[in-house]
Amino acid sequence: MSTQTIPPAPADASSPTNATAVAGYPELAMYIDGRWTQGSGSRREPVLNPATGEVLGQVPLAEASDLDAAVAAAERGFALWRDLPVDRRAAILHRTADLLRARAGEIGRVMTQEEGKPHGEATGEVMRVATLLDWDAEEGRRAYGRIIPTGPGETLTVARAPVGPVAAFTPWNFPAGGPMRKIAAALAAGCSIVIKASEETPGTANLLARAFEEAGLPAGVLNLVFGVPSEISERLIASPVIRFVAFTGSIPVGKHLAGLAAAVMKPTIMELGGHAPVIVCQDVDPAEAARSCVRGKFANAGQVCTSPSRFYVHESHHDAFVDAFVQAAEAVKVGDGLEPGVQMGPLANPRRRAAVHALVEDARARGARVLTGGEVPAGPGFFYPPTVLVDVPEDAVMLREEPFGPVAPIVVFTDLDEAIGRANALPYGLAAYGFTHRADIAAKLTGAFEAGILSINHVGGSVPQAPSGGLKESGHGREGGSEGLEGYLVTKRVSHRMQI
Repeated sequence: MSTQTIPPAPADASSPTNATAVAGYPELAMYIDGRWTQGSGSRREPVLNPATGEVLGQVPLAEASDLDAAVAAAERGFALWRDLPVDRRAAILHRTADLLRARAGEIGRVMTQEEGKPHGEATGEVMRVATLLDWDAEEGRRAYGRIIPTGPGETLTVARAPVGPVAAFTPWNFPAGGPMRKIAAALAAGCSIVIKASEETPGTANLLARAFEEAGLPAGVLNLVFGVPSEISERLIASPVIRFVAFTGSIPVGKHLAGLAAAVMKPTIMELGGHAPVIVCQDVDPAEAARSCVRGKFANAGQVCTSPSRFYVHESHHDAFVDAFVQAAEAVKVGDGLEPGVQMGPLANPRRRAAVHALVEDARARGARVLTGGEVPAGPGFFYPPTVLVDVPEDAVMLREEPFGPVAPIVVFTDLDEAIGRANALPYGLAAYGFTHRADIAAKLTGAFEAGILSINHVGGSVPQAPSGGLKESGHGREGGSEGLEGYLVTKRVSHRMQI
């Protein structure tokens, strides 16, 4: 794979230099109206390497005047981008995708530095977002309307149009994938966007924006800010310029932002948390199922909204599944994601590690047995080992709240209907997984699971060509596939009666 050297983002001439502490990590800035800026204030926040605890750099935090400038730029950018021929819009997006592919290794290295995931995972994430951008660019060409048959002298059409400037908010666990799912859909639909990416992983977001800039994206179409989340969300969502709100993150924050948007009658996409159940039936090879589950469970150290997080295993296979699961978990190489052969990096921050360990301690106190892991290791960084528990009681917090870490509670079941009931008992409905070789049971699981993302006999992730999203408190709206542009488009009914 070819690579290109990524130049640093230029600091705003009127702002203090944003010196970085670590070589190879980009100079951090916000991107507003086609210009890189340190913002109008002096507030900064350190960015840490979760594998070492060292400071990578200082990210500038937006003031109200910076947010107002971003919104004004998005308003101007929308007027320009909306009216640009779709072929020219698509060409810019495809050029950006090509740049991202060429730089995937370098961008992946920055992602590993600031988020912790292994470099191979990070590079793969960049390659996937390039594919997503290509896919959405072509979907933008196919945002068709239709003609409805009517009587003579009248034409009745349905037209699709971009909704307008978008405000988007993304978390730290997928530093490229999270922002790009919003940016690609918005730009492909003809919208402009103001996106607040995570302050914990700003380097990757900076490099995404650099690629768009170098591909020729007009000023104001993409605006990237960082700052205090509540300050930014309240100001952006309230702005009359913003017409649509897109968020990925926790359920409590999603509910708050949805409330802010509802107060001003703005539509939203909410991709919120989950607590994905896995049902392992008695007709499968338990060791094969366990190995598949381990691959999904410990990807990105379990810091994935769709991560399998509750394992219900038929009693006939429970012991064999557990043995194979523990063996595979103990074989996972944990370490700095930039080191060769590492399969799982640290958790992204100390608060995440503390939360995960608290769940393990709660389960242990209620009678669960920890078969491997379950202890905070000594040394630098925010590491936590792959952890497997059995005999986990129903009142354990980890069976009711999303663990968002490398923790796997395994529970035995005897009756499939009972397992489905337990799987659906929580208010979440993002992802669910089943392992069976029987077509009738597979059909039963897919029909009964209360989730928007279903996988049978594997632990599947998101793909550009298909929609992803949740049910119940896991959110609404879809990202990916032809459905992914829906929220960013409005529908107009046009009736044209010829004068007779």
